[in-house]
Amino acid sequence: MAAAAAAAKKKLVVCGGNGFLGEPTWSAVTASPDPPPWSQTVSWQKADALKPSTYHPLLKGADAVVHSTGILLEADYKGVLQGKESVISGLQRAFSPTKSGSQNPLTRRPGEDLQSQERDGQLTYELMNRDTAITLAQEAARQSVPTFVYISASAGAPILPGRYISTKREAESTIVSSLPQLRSIFIRPGFLYDNSRSWTLPIAAMGALGATANAFTGGRLTWLIGAGGTKPLKADLVSEAVVEALEDASVRGPVEVNQIEELASRAWRRGML
Repeated sequence: MAAAAAAAKKKLVVCGGNGFLGEPTWSAVTASPDPPPWSQTVSWQKADALKPSTYHPLLKGADAVVHSTGILLEADYKGVLQGKESVISGLQRAFSPTKSGSQNPLTRRPGEDLQSQERDGQLTYELMNRDTAITLAQEAARQSVPTFVYISASAGAPILPGRYISTKREAESTIVSSLPQLRSIFIRPGFLYDNSRSWTLPIAAMGALGATANAFTGGRLTWLIGAGGTKPLKADLVSEAVVEALEDASVRGPVEVNQIEELASRAWRRGML
């Protein structure tokens, strides 16, 4: 988790600040040709997304909070590799239509940790992609933080359980309905890639072909290939869009791929002036 503040009394907190998208977000803020004054001071703090008490004090006085913590795959394969579970059982569990998250994050007591309700304490989509986001938004609202950004996704994918995207949509809808005092922004990119993670490049190349084919058919392949039919985006481009969205008070709600590119382009143009 990272936080930035300065004499201008503005503060941005990123949960997952050293992750795939969180780290480029800080790069976008601090390396901008025209960075805001508050970007000159960055403080890295260790916190646990499942333990609100570890980050609650960091939210005090924040102008915005970004949730970029989440999982792409659940760890069902570990039991299979350790011989504790059969391959068939592991696959059935991985693609189960329902799994447990934590206790209801909206009714938990102040300072209460999130507890996985799965029998083995598994980190599920419900827990990591949904409940940690709702909890962080709730804690931000309690500290009167005006803006909350959730890194969501444009769609699921054939190789991922449907719960990957459904839990993200559940997080979005719950935050909007239960915490209306927040200016909530839901960034919905497709597949993210970066040169620093070479394994993402061939996947992005295939995704670009899928996006081209989907566009050629007028989007008729979206139901079949999900995010595979959405243009892949470079991680730092999405980060620049996040920073631009924070600066534009009119941005709220879902931000789809086209708008992400528009926001990033606007940031680039301003930097060239």
